[in-house]
Formats: sequence, structure tokens, C-alpha cells
Amino acid sequence: MLREEATFPLALRLRDGHLTLGEAFSFISGLYFRGKLAYAKAFAQPPADTDGVLVITACGGLLPSETLLTREALCDISAASVSLSDARYRLPLERDARLLAERLGTSCEVVLLGSVATPKYVEPLLNIFGERLLFPAEFAGRGDMSRGGLMLRCARSGAQLTYVPVATAQRHGARPPKLPPMPFAWSDLGM
Repeated sequence: MLREEATFPLALRLRDGHLTLGEAFSFISGLYFRGKLAYAKAFAQPPADTDGVLVITACGGLLPSETLLTREALCDISAASVSLSDARYRLPLERDARLLAERLGTSCEVVLLGSVATPKYVEPLLNIFGERLLFPAEFAGRGDMSRGGLMLRCARSGAQLTYVPVATAQRHGARPPKLPPMPFAWSDLGM
């Protein structure tokens, strides 16, 4: 998608600044991110004037999924490692999470659809949102692809997952049974 010679539609839209962050990450990450994006769009209930679907980026902090990108912008927000030891990742994420917390006030909950098994997402967000940071209990024990498939199924059916506080919930668990095959739908590609 980043190659100058690329001629497929997503690459051309990126080159022209008409590709959204959500579309770019869906292409890069496949099923896992498509599931997260579909689920978040289906169930987000943000307060007025607040984006309901935010994406954690490597060094751009939290950005709305509808942010339009250029090739240069995508490279810029992807230039750091997603590691707590990398200030280029941690500081923008903490900055944006604090701003979001201020905007939301104390009564709004935040649902993390990323991995809760490692501290790279949980630690900075938990320090800012505390008990208001939730995640789907059904994620415990599931790998990325299984979580993506689960979220796509929920977005299609209109059934939300069960949210529990990250601070006190069991984040690791036995691997649940495999999900049954899901019929393909072009709409799941989100492009």
C-alpha cells in the first residue's frame, strides 16, 4: 500500500489523501482490526462532540478511525514501536487519553477492544481511566483472530459483549472453543 508503484484502489486513495485510518489499519491488520472497527462502529455511544471510535497508533496517540491519511501521515503515525519503553508511543497515548478523560468526565466508561493480556495498552490507559476502563470478558483466552471473528459476529447480530473493568477482571484464561465458521460478507471488509 505504501509503494509508489502500487495501483490497487486503497493505495491510490491513500496517495490522494482519501483513505481513512480505519480502512488502512483494516488492510494492514486483516480480520482482527476489521472486527474491532465493525464492533466499535456498531456499538459506540459517545457523548456529543466526541469521537466514539478511536485507534491507538504507534506514535500518533489516539486518532479517530475516520481520520483521512496520506502516505506520509501513515508513515509518521507508524514510526515508533508499540512499547511502553518508547516515549514516542507512550507520551502521545497518555496525552490523548488524558484529554479524552477530561472531555468525558467521570460518568462515561471507555471500552478497550485491544489486547488486555499485555501491559502496552492497558497500563497507560488504566492509569488514566481507572475503573472506567472496560473490556469484553469474552476476550480472556482468545487470540487476535478469534477476537476479530467474535467482534464481527457481534456487529452482524447486534449483540454486545459483556464489559468488565480491566482493573479487577481476569484478563487471561483457558482458550475457549473455536468459533463456528462464519459466512463471508463483503461488508465485513469495510472498504
